[in-house]
Parts: sequence; C-alpha cells; structure tokens
Amino acid sequence: MFSKAKLRGLLAATALATVAAGSAVAQDVTLIVHHFLPPVANAHKVMLEPWAEKVMEESDGRIDIQIYPSMSMGGTPAELYGQVRDGTADIVWTLLGYTPGVFPRSEVFELPTVHKGSARDTTIALNASLDLLAEDFKDVHVLFLQANDGNLIHSANREVTTYEDVAGMKLRTPSRTGAWLIEEIGAEPVSLPVNAIPESMSKGVIDGAMTTYEIAPALKLQELDKYTAELPDGDRFGTAVFMVAMNKDVYEDLPDDLKAVIDNNSRMNVAEEIGTMWETFEEPGISALDEAGVVRNTFSEEEAAKFDAAGERVVERWIEEVSAKGIDGAALVEAARAAVAEAHGE
Repeated sequence: MFSKAKLRGLLAATALATVAAGSAVAQDVTLIVHHFLPPVANAHKVMLEPWAEKVMEESDGRIDIQIYPSMSMGGTPAELYGQVRDGTADIVWTLLGYTPGVFPRSEVFELPTVHKGSARDTTIALNASLDLLAEDFKDVHVLFLQANDGNLIHSANREVTTYEDVAGMKLRTPSRTGAWLIEEIGAEPVSLPVNAIPESMSKGVIDGAMTTYEIAPALKLQELDKYTAELPDGDRFGTAVFMVAMNKDVYEDLPDDLKAVIDNNSRMNVAEEIGTMWETFEEPGISALDEAGVVRNTFSEEEAAKFDAAGERVVERWIEEVSAKGIDGAALVEAARAAVAEAHGE
C-alpha cells in the first residue's frame, strides 16, 4: 500500500516539476479519493469524476482532486472506511455493508420492503435522514449517501421462476441483511465484494449473486449469467447503501470558502441528482444482458408475496437485533419508510 505521505510526496514532486516548467497553477489543497471499482464503472466515470471536476471548477482551481480506482492505493474494499477515518485517504466511496456493525442505523434503508426499488427515492431519503443516522458517522464527514436501484437474482445456471426454485442456491450477498434474506428464502449466502463475483461465478463457488443490473457491464456478467429473476413493478430485494465520506480533520482544516464549495456539492444539494443518475445506470446493464441472450424473468404477484413475507421477517429480525443494542429499531423502520414515501411524493 502506498502511504499517504508517499502519495503526498509524489504529488508534491510532480507539482514542483510543473512549476519549474513554468506552467503550474498552485493548489491550496489536494484531496485523494480512493474506491474499489475499475475506472470503467459508472461510479467512477459518471459519478465521481464529474463530481470532482465540479468541485475543482467551483474552487477556481484551489482544490485538486486525485482519484485512485480499483483499490490502487492498496488494501481491500473492507478497509476503505478505516482508510478515510484514519487519513490514509482524504475521501472514499465505499459500501457500508463492507464493514458490518459499523453503521447499524443506516442498515434500515437496505432492508427489503423498506427500499422499494428506486435509487432516487432512497438516496433522497438517506440524505434527508442524516441527523437521524448521525451516530453511525461520528468518525467521518459524510459528503453524501446513495443507494442503487437494488438487488435481483443473477444466476449462472439455474432458472428461477418461483420462490421454491431458489432453495439451495449459493448466492453472493452485498450485506449482512442481504444474507438474512437469502437464508429466509432457503438459499445459502456467500459474502463477497462485488468485484469478486465474476471469478466466483465462473469457478462455481457461487451459483449466482444478489446484485443490480447496473453492475453487469463493468463485471461482464452478461458473459456469466444465463438467467436473472426480479420482483414485479420495479421492486427489489433490498438495496446496498454507499457513502462518499471525507476524513473529518481534512474537512475541518479547509478554509471556510473551500469548505463551502464542498458543502455545495454534498448531501441534499446533490441527493436527487445522484439518485436519479443511479436509476439511469440500470438500462445499459439490461441492454447488455438482453444482447447476450440472458433470460430475464419476473416473478408473479403470487410468488412475489412469498418473497415479501420473507422480507418482513428480515425486518423483524433487524428490529429485534438493533433494539437489543439500545437502538429503537421499530422507530427507525417507520421513519425510513416515511422518508422513502416522502421522496417518492406520497
């Protein structure tokens, strides 16, 4: 792993060389962003790069942002939260589910029957609820939280058209609550970061994965899937919650005018744009699967009701667990559902 000091040194050396050439623009601050997906992924090229460009432009060049994709600074995806908390990276984009137990309140938005299949609605609800979730993020400065459209079943070999068809499958889960749902529907959860799905599917370590349509092109799932299965009316088997977070000290040390630039591109100021963006990411994934001849099935309303009942059991399990830790789980579920409904305009 590159140390932050080494990275700073490399960046400083580059800047000095440019100054010597007579073509440099002095930067007040350089921010290092680290994440786990390749640069071809939507999260990198459509979300993070334009976000960084906008921040740099609005700062009149006083903020420089360097993005390191594919864990190129070292470590594993599960270590990203620790990297931003401890200052190895200034900013990270990561999945909350990679560090189980660290964000107990925020998990509520991942739950099946709480998330209703809209990245836009849940992203708005997440950022509108940051005061409610604040204890989860006391050690970092959240720039924004976001969700994807949510999970469906990708299958390498088995066609799934009924609730009972899932029994016995080994399915990748993005989170521990996703694992609970997989258990409830009679399958076996396998915890893997998303970038490990292709190798695990190709080697038969897993039969399939709970993940989105969006990620299919980046992982080339169209070459591995034979079938997918999803709920009717755009509903999904819960979602994954991601965060773009900044080291607290780095944020607090910014001068007020640069802090204002960051704030202008954070939280509710970007929530609807980011959420809507993630909804548009689904179509290229669907197109890639269709072009590859992957069979996409939608469960009947009767079968969907069985999955919904399993989802409600997961919600009850979650409420019981977090309530034992002194968190009012029932109130959080009620508040999260209300926030999602409000974002939807209900």
